Amino acid sequence: MLEIGSLVDGKYKILNKVGQGGMSAVYLAMNEKANKQWAVKEVRKDGVKDFEIVKQGLVAEIEILKKLSHPYLPSIVDVIDTDDSFIIIMDYIQGNSLNIALEEYGAQPQEYVINWAKQLCDVLGYLHTRTPAIIYRDMKPANIMLKPDGNITLIDFGTAREFKEKNLADTTCLGTVGYAAPEQFGGMGQTDARTDIYCLGATLYHLVTGKNPCEPPYEIKPIREINPSLSSGLERIILKCTQRDPNDRYQSAAELMYALEHYEEIDDKYRKKQKQKLSIFITSCVLTVACVIISLWGFLSAEKKKSENYDVILGNVEVASDYYEAITTDPTRVEAYLGSEDFDGVIEFLIKDGELNSEDNSILVKLKGGLDKTDNRGYSTTINVLEELKSANLENYQRVCYEIGEAYLFYYNIGVEKDKYATAASWFQYARDKYPVASMYCDISDCLTNISKFSKAEQYANLYQEYQNLWEKVKKLQTNSDLYDDDLKLRIWNEIVNMIRNNATEFCEVSSQTDILNVLATVSTNANQITNTFLQENITKLQNNIDVTTTKVQSVTKDKINQGGV
Repeated sequence: MLEIGSLVDGKYKILNKVGQGGMSAVYLAMNEKANKQWAVKEVRKDGVKDFEIVKQGLVAEIEILKKLSHPYLPSIVDVIDTDDSFIIIMDYIQGNSLNIALEEYGAQPQEYVINWAKQLCDVLGYLHTRTPAIIYRDMKPANIMLKPDGNITLIDFGTAREFKEKNLADTTCLGTVGYAAPEQFGGMGQTDARTDIYCLGATLYHLVTGKNPCEPPYEIKPIREINPSLSSGLERIILKCTQRDPNDRYQSAAELMYALEHYEEIDDKYRKKQKQKLSIFITSCVLTVACVIISLWGFLSAEKKKSENYDVILGNVEVASDYYEAITTDPTRVEAYLGSEDFDGVIEFLIKDGELNSEDNSILVKLKGGLDKTDNRGYSTTINVLEELKSANLENYQRVCYEIGEAYLFYYNIGVEKDKYATAASWFQYARDKYPVASMYCDISDCLTNISKFSKAEQYANLYQEYQNLWEKVKKLQTNSDLYDDDLKLRIWNEIVNMIRNNATEFCEVSSQTDILNVLATVSTNANQITNTFLQENITKLQNNIDVTTTKVQSVTKDKINQGGV
C-alpha cells in the first residue's frame, strides 16, 4: 500500500487515498515539477489471487485507452510495474460517479439525464467508429463520473473489447446484470454497437426513475408508470434502446443522438398540440369540400364513374389510393399533389398526422415508378405520371418535386439525418433550376453522404475538402439573402456546425485551429444579425451548439499539444 507523502517513480507525490476497491486502491498524486494532479491506481500483487490474469485485464484496458483521445474519456499517462505492485498513472477526474448522485438524491432531473445521455452518445459514437470498433459493454452509473462543470467522463474499460467482424460470438460474457444486454450472456452472437445502446438505455432508466434494474423486480418498465410527469418521448427512447432483439433498438449512437435531440417532438403533449392544429385545419377543409359537393350535387349525380371526373374524386377522398385515381385521370394537373382551396393534396394528406413514415414513403415512391390506369374498355396500362406532368408543364413538375422534397426533409422519421437529406435530395434534384433552396439542400445531402465515407486517417484531407466545398457555397447565404429566408439560414448553419463537431478530431489533423474557429465565429456573427423574434429560440440553440463545438475543437487541439502533436 502506498504511503501518504511517498514518491512514486521519483516524481508522483501521493497526497491522499480517494478510493478503494476489491483489487486496487486509487490515490491522488501531484507531479510537483509539472504542477499537475494525477490519479494513481495501485494493484498489489500480494493482495490479488491469480495476479497475472488480473494484470492481463489491466494491460488490455491500458492498450485500449492509449489509442483514444476524446474529451469525455480519461488518458493514461504512465504504467509502472514494480516488484510489489502494478501502478497506472492516469488523468484525475474531479467529481463523483452518478451512482453516488443516485444514492444521495435518488432520481435525477430529466433535463440533466438527457444532457448526460447526449454526451454519452457522443463518446460511444467515437468508440464505435474506431478501426476496429471498440465496444464498451459496461455502461452503468458507477462508471460515469460527473465533473463540477456538469460534464461527464466515462471510466473503467476493463470489459471493453475490439469488434471482430468474423467472430460469431464473444469469447467471454462480461457486463453488469441488469444493465447488460441479453447478447452479453451468450447464445445471441457477439456484442456490437447495439449492445452499448442497450446498456445506455438501462442506465438512463436508472438515472431518471431511481429504480435500479439490478434489483427486484429486475425489469425496465415504462418510466411514466413510475413518474407520470416524465416525457413520453423519453419513455419511447428508453424502451427502444432496451429491446431484447438488437434489430429493434437504435442501430447506432448517431441515430440515438438524433432521437434525444428531438425527444420533445415525439412526446404525447407535443403531438396532441399538433393534432389540435391539424384538426382545426382539417375541419375547415371538410366544410369547404362540403360546400363544393352541395354546389356541384346536380352535376355529380349525373356522373356514372368517379374516375371520369378529377375534381369529384378529390372531393370524396378517403384513402391515398383515391389520389392516384385522380392523378391517372389527368396526370397534367397538380391539384392531386398539392391541393387547392377546396381540398388537400396527397402530400398534405400523408403528413397531416405530423410525420411521414415508411408506409407513406412507399406511397410516394410509387409515383416515380408509374401507376396503373384502366381505360373504358377495361384494359390496364402503366403510365409514368410524373413524366407526363413534366412534359405538360415543367414549372408545375418542379413545384411538385420541391414540395415532396420538403415533406421528406421536415416530416420523414426513418433513419438518421444523412438518410433524411438523401431521400429529400432525390426529389429536390429535379427542382434545382427553379428553387435555389433545393440546390442548397442537395449540396448538404452530397456533403453528408461523402463525409460518411471517410473515416480512416489517410482520408482526413478528403473529408475536410468536402466540408470546405460546402462552406464556400454556404457563405453565399449572406450575399443572396433574397433567395434564402432566415429559418433556412439557421438550419444550414447548424448543419455546418454539426459537421465540425462530429469531425473535430479529423479536421484538426488537416487544418489549423484558427481556420476552424473562424468559421464558427462567422456563423455566430451572422446568426446574431437575424432580427426575427420568432426565430430567437432557434438562434439560441445554434449559439449553444457553436459554444459546445468551439470547446471541442479547442480540447482536441489542447490534447494534441499535450501529446506533442502540435
